[in-house]
Amino acid sequence: MKLVLATHNKGKAREFEQILSEFFPQINLLSLDTLGIPGPLEEHGTTLEENAIQKAIWVYKRTGIPSLSDDSGLEVDALGGAPGVFSARFAGPEAKANENNQKLLECLASISDRRARFKTVLCLAGPFGCRTWEGTLEGKIAPELRGSMGFGYDPIFIPNNDVRCLAELNEKEKNRISHRREALAKLAKHLVEEFR
Repeated sequence: MKLVLATHNKGKAREFEQILSEFFPQINLLSLDTLGIPGPLEEHGTTLEENAIQKAIWVYKRTGIPSLSDDSGLEVDALGGAPGVFSARFAGPEAKANENNQKLLECLASISDRRARFKTVLCLAGPFGCRTWEGTLEGKIAPELRGSMGFGYDPIFIPNNDVRCLAELNEKEKNRISHRREALAKLAKHLVEEFR
């Protein structure tokens, strides 16, 4: 089965490929770069689900190949769920990951409740319509940046039952617990049932 992975984020694409190949090794994931589709993909939704659906449908219509997209965000309880759907542009429209991390640490500087979660919504769009699956990873925000692996908010997110930030975990350790793994496991179950 062929799927287009609707992202230009290389770290995210690698994570998807590694996790999905465990569950569904016969899948062939195509990248937007390989297909010559420029980025970034537009996101106008007010929720992660709306953005995931929007991207998957747009790529499917453009390529004619079933498309898998996600939208992920970090929800911090003390900030009312922010940055949420605005996670990638928390510090501004062109913000880099380090700027987003610094802004979040500044927002939480005097706050003791640092509970947070990563949430992802996957969307698979194709001739069958579209379906969505969700995954979450509970944890808390660290007081400072730690680690050099991962991407996005990984240097300041400590998953529950660990003392290390995600950026201090190797890819295998991170992929074993990630919010994307949870959502991809649900997707893989659907694919196995649908296409066996």
